[in-house]
Amino acid sequence: MDHLARARELLAAHPVVDGHNDLPWALREQVGYDLDARDIAADQRGLLHTDLARLRAGGVGGQFWSVYVRTDLTGDAAVSATLEQIDIVAELIARYPTHLRRALTADDLEKARAEGRIASLMGAEGGHSINNSLGTLRALHTLGVRYMTLTHNDNIDWADSATDLRRLGGLSAFGHEVVREMNRIGMLVDLSHVADGVMRDALATSTAPVIFSHSSARAVCDHPRNIPDDVLAALPANGGVAMATFVPKFVLPAAVAWTQAADRNMRDHGLHHLDTTPQAMRIHEDFEAAHPRPQATVETIADHLDHMRAVAGVDHIGIGGDYDGTAFTPYGLEDVSGYPNLIAELLRRNWSEGDLAKLTWQNAVRVLRDAEAVARDEQSTRGPSHATIEELDGGRLR
Repeated sequence: MDHLARARELLAAHPVVDGHNDLPWALREQVGYDLDARDIAADQRGLLHTDLARLRAGGVGGQFWSVYVRTDLTGDAAVSATLEQIDIVAELIARYPTHLRRALTADDLEKARAEGRIASLMGAEGGHSINNSLGTLRALHTLGVRYMTLTHNDNIDWADSATDLRRLGGLSAFGHEVVREMNRIGMLVDLSHVADGVMRDALATSTAPVIFSHSSARAVCDHPRNIPDDVLAALPANGGVAMATFVPKFVLPAAVAWTQAADRNMRDHGLHHLDTTPQAMRIHEDFEAAHPRPQATVETIADHLDHMRAVAGVDHIGIGGDYDGTAFTPYGLEDVSGYPNLIAELLRRNWSEGDLAKLTWQNAVRVLRDAEAVARDEQSTRGPSHATIEELDGGRLR
């Protein structure tokens, strides 16, 4: 059997809904949002992981575009930068209407597939984007944001990050209220990047399915950005979906220490370790030439998905590549055109076509539809919350 040809046929019927792509931030950092300078209708290889031709080649039918902003942007500056990120996604959709379709609902995903367009959704990455304001949270939802990652790499006032020192042990009282309000408005609670205590607190509070937009299995690679088995095992009761990421330092044990050294090298050059501008990439390439990089592969990601399927079940897994948000990618998954290689590997591992359809398309559509149903129910019994962090966490904040 030609597994790659079969993978492409399967993706034509059940395209990938990818949970996380950082193209908007890459456009901000590289060209200040000048879409003429980074026209994704043209070949952007060597500059970006993403362009329209490679999205098509990869069988991508739905994309959550991350409207991420760095955590050194705080307060109103974080909100403004998030709005700018939302604006560039709208500009991309308007500029490429034959390829991209704005999507807000599960039905919109299905309509985009029927039209042969890529459903374009948005996810905010980090609760700092709402500046401790439930009104701002609702405004982002009104503007089209359909998930929010509760933290990024640093703690916020109401939630601990996986990659920061434990401070709260999970969610604060206001953090629980954020989760409840997200349920009420139909915004998916994204638990990538959060500390284990936040994962468990959010699962205990959320009445809607949660997602991990770009996280893999900790049992396969022991990194705090990955999901422990007890949390994976809790997803069926919640209805949530864990979307495996491709970032080598999160999926390949040998890459963890190497990446720490590479990140230090970036900081020694006065650059942020997540910088993917051409200047930063040249520094990365020089470091890699002197210190060969451990290479994650398609098989590495398939190992994570095998484990996640075994623990959480096939109805609760998906894909979130994190393209244009990482300097390095696995062999065979170098950019957004690589998804057929992963599906071919899973076919070689005897995944059924029905299971693969759930992985690529059906689970993501279902979790969004379920969140919409919860929101309708919640809105029939209660209105918007106007609680403040000072009211709920005041004693802790003082």
